[in-house]
Amino acid sequence: MNTLVIMAKHPVAGQVKTRLAKSVGDSTAAELATAFLVDLVSRLSTCGHRRVLATWPPGEAAKTFFTDLAGEHFELWTQPPGSLGDRLAGVASDLLNHDDRIVVIGSDSPTLPEETIEMAFTALEHADVVLVPADDGGYVLVGQRREVPELFQRIDWGTSRVLEQTRQRLEAAGTSFVELPGWYDIDTLEDLSRLDRELAAANESGAGEGLAPASSRRLDTMPRDWDSRP
Repeated sequence: MNTLVIMAKHPVAGQVKTRLAKSVGDSTAAELATAFLVDLVSRLSTCGHRRVLATWPPGEAAKTFFTDLAGEHFELWTQPPGSLGDRLAGVASDLLNHDDRIVVIGSDSPTLPEETIEMAFTALEHADVVLVPADDGGYVLVGQRREVPELFQRIDWGTSRVLEQTRQRLEAAGTSFVELPGWYDIDTLEDLSRLDRELAAANESGAGEGLAPASSRRLDTMPRDWDSRP
């Protein structure tokens, strides 16, 4: 069984996209985070055999939000407390069963191609781990066909060293892994400008229909003074 997991935090103003919020404000950052989630859940609603929203934090407000978002296509699973590594390890421990493959993505890459996710599932037929590098030195996708404890240990999460440290852990453990072509996530105003350009180009070419409509609508209400913002 191929299981797709989206790591998702309840998009409350002041608690999500804090780096981006420094440029666009807490409310706008939360609205963008919501749009990214809406687009991913809609576009990936038939990807894989099983789809899971790994949500945070626990609580009724988050549960209500994610229940509405998930609809009929995604299951809900609450992330455990701890570091990002602890939470990713928890996903694998709870959701990865014998002969299954699991691919985990974040909610910060609303245009991550579905083809990349399908390529990741295919790569896991031959490798234990698959990674899609991010431009900032991390990764936007990690997949496993078995639990690999070393994968999430002694990693400086949130830094540009994440991918290189992950490679080192896997190589030291003798774990087979594959890296697919990279993508980007949206943490800064520069990243948001890149998304805006990507969506504009897709729309002009006619290939952007339905790519990330919620994100497009929110971006359309924003001034395009990217270079002059702090």
